[in-house]
Amino acid sequence: MSVVPKLVTDEAPDADRAEQRMQSLTRAFQLLELMASNGGSMALSELSHQSGLPLPTTYRVVNSMVSEGYVRRLQERGYALGPRLIGLGAVASRMLGACADPFIEELVEAVGETAGVAALDGESAAYIAQAPSRFAMRMSIEVGHRSPLHCTAAGKVILAQLPPSQVKHLLARTELQRYTPRTISSFPELKEELATVAKQGFAVDDGESEKGLRSIAVSVPEAPVPMALSVLGPDSRLTIDTVTAIVPLLHSTAAKLMTCV
Repeated sequence: MSVVPKLVTDEAPDADRAEQRMQSLTRAFQLLELMASNGGSMALSELSHQSGLPLPTTYRVVNSMVSEGYVRRLQERGYALGPRLIGLGAVASRMLGACADPFIEELVEAVGETAGVAALDGESAAYIAQAPSRFAMRMSIEVGHRSPLHCTAAGKVILAQLPPSQVKHLLARTELQRYTPRTISSFPELKEELATVAKQGFAVDDGESEKGLRSIAVSVPEAPVPMALSVLGPDSRLTIDTVTAIVPLLHSTAAKLMTCV
């Protein structure tokens, strides 16, 4: 009686280990994004609840990131984004800005006013790229500048991309500060405004964040985080009548920015 030898291979165990590593990586990014969308810190139980992961799994993944510096443990028994992410974010922001600059400068040449790209960062919109107007009197924004979400064109476009539950969660932690008589300062009014923004595909800040300032913004398609491309200028030049002419240029430029994100 002969015995047919069996081929012994480690391929299946190796494949299983690779799949487990990929699953752990996916879970880690999921938890980091949840922390970011919730202001940067969360309790372990809330992380588990929102992610749908079992509490022991959440604990294991989070503590693995703590040991690497991507997450830090808080005294209040919660967890927050860690310092090691700062360098990664800074490098990614610079690279995105360098890629976006030529497209934004082209937009400035076409409309004559300052343009910038902002992304959701915690509870505000942070500018990651900008190109200034050629006019001596112009609106100035710097990379890293943070703007409120409820009263700027970029902020409203970003909010309009989010699920209503996330918008409610974000704004529950912030005061709808009134900067001018035109600032939207009530949740029902803002909800109505965001519905209009989502329907028409652009937002306008008509002196809501600062008197004499007007800005127009559209979303950047397929961005990994909610992003907006905006044009800002004095309302004496950037009139309401120019909005219909500028919006198509914004959408065209935003489509080009997809190559950067």
